[in-house]
Amino acid sequence: MTDNTNWNDYTLETQAIRAGHKRTHEDEHSIPIFATSSYVFKSAEEAALRFTGQKPGNIYSRFTNPTVNAFQERLALMEKGERCLAFSSGMAAIMAVGMGLLKAGDHVVCSRGVFGNTVLMFQNYFGKFGVETDFVDLIDTAAWEAAIKPNTRFLFLETPSNPLIEIADISALADIAHKHNALLVVDNCFCTPVLQKPLELGADIVIHSATKYIDGQGRCVGGAVVASEEVIEKQIYPYLRTGGATMSPFNAWVFLSGLETLAIRMKAHCDSAFELALWMEQQAGVAKVHYPGLASHAQHELAKRQQSHFGGVVSFELTGGKEHAWKLIDATEMLSITANLGDVKTTITHPATTTHGRLLPEVRAAAGIKDGLVRISVGLENLEDIKKDILRGL
Repeated sequence: MTDNTNWNDYTLETQAIRAGHKRTHEDEHSIPIFATSSYVFKSAEEAALRFTGQKPGNIYSRFTNPTVNAFQERLALMEKGERCLAFSSGMAAIMAVGMGLLKAGDHVVCSRGVFGNTVLMFQNYFGKFGVETDFVDLIDTAAWEAAIKPNTRFLFLETPSNPLIEIADISALADIAHKHNALLVVDNCFCTPVLQKPLELGADIVIHSATKYIDGQGRCVGGAVVASEEVIEKQIYPYLRTGGATMSPFNAWVFLSGLETLAIRMKAHCDSAFELALWMEQQAGVAKVHYPGLASHAQHELAKRQQSHFGGVVSFELTGGKEHAWKLIDATEMLSITANLGDVKTTITHPATTTHGRLLPEVRAAAGIKDGLVRISVGLENLEDIKKDILRGL
């Protein structure tokens, strides 16, 4: 490995292990953690040149750090993007996109099927500063186009959605956005670049909660934005430099380790989730199973075209509503009752009272989140043990 290695010539699995590491004079094999807040300049002139951007180099770890830079470079390559910026959380990454691209009087079209806090951010916070947001059905492309206004700045969505695992047609929505001089922003948290590459399908900006599958072991919180050099440099980076929603060097180091095993883990998550979804369809008391790998899923064919596999999250509706959902969750012994996902440990949650619990009941209903809905992020335990634990409540 040399500093001038062209990592674009390598596959994702290799990029995930080796790209972004600028080996120091110590010749280390593993990327080091640069635990420093500031950097020393050789002269006053060099300091001035770095601060004005006339000379490249580190300035202050709020916005330049070698460990964070390695994570950014690696994820950008894996997403087939020009540049990546890392943030303190996935929500901080979404905030950065909004703060960088939006101003008072702008308009956003957003899917109803997004994380509850994302809805609240657009409604309660960007809305407070004069940004209007309309929410539409994720899979209704006509509704997306009908909602666009002359002042629409971007379209925002998650695919697959949380928690109903619906699939949006990224290419179709990219065409609609670009026809109206708007950008398409895709949260790729559920798939990661291993399963889906939104930029190759026409999206302009990709967002990640690195807390989920990228870490994979529930250790750290972080986020990332991947986009063109122009969008990052002119619109997102100035906000990071000023606002300081910074990823710590330690967290970046953890996420770099997570990326090294991401491809292997995602295959295992997907394989087990698919088998679990098939099994859940056969269980009494289960009204519906939401998983794009099933032939019964409305966007099954689209998922086959757009993704390399179907993901590690399964959700299902119980006939007994909230009472039965809580009973099932409480009866488990091994599964972790937590709203996080993407972990090696299988997690189970009740979206209507956790991830989407702060939404008004009518907003939840419009998003299709019923009281009997349960979401499982399938981990890497033995699948038969997972089934056995679920059966305790079924």
